[in-house]
Amino acid sequence: MKVSLLTLAAAAAICAGVFCTGSALATTSHHAATKTVKIVMHDPGCHWFMVHGNYVKTDTVKANRVKLIDQDEAALKVASRQGMKRIAVGKSIVVGHGNYVIMMVGQAPDDNYLKLTVR
Repeated sequence: MKVSLLTLAAAAAICAGVFCTGSALATTSHHAATKTVKIVMHDPGCHWFMVHGNYVKTDTVKANRVKLIDQDEAALKVASRQGMKRIAVGKSIVVGHGNYVIMMVGQAPDDNYLKLTVR
């Protein structure tokens, strides 16, 4: 009786491992890739989004997550309903769905306010 219970427990553990591995592989393969948005230095207005080789002040991205890269001359503040995050020069952050306003730390009144929408 003890041998059959041990055999049954071992078989159950193996089956659970096989099923869990299969579902884990299935879920990791369906994640969408993170899209990248570059914020670059360009006069006039100091900072801009670089989209397909063009400098723009607004951008809409359809993705679950967006990686913002700061290639400007100073740190940037990213404001949303969830709060404010800071990106150091040459660094990046990842943001999710929502509306974001991006401005430079210590920004002059005539500099651009960038608007990003992630859908």
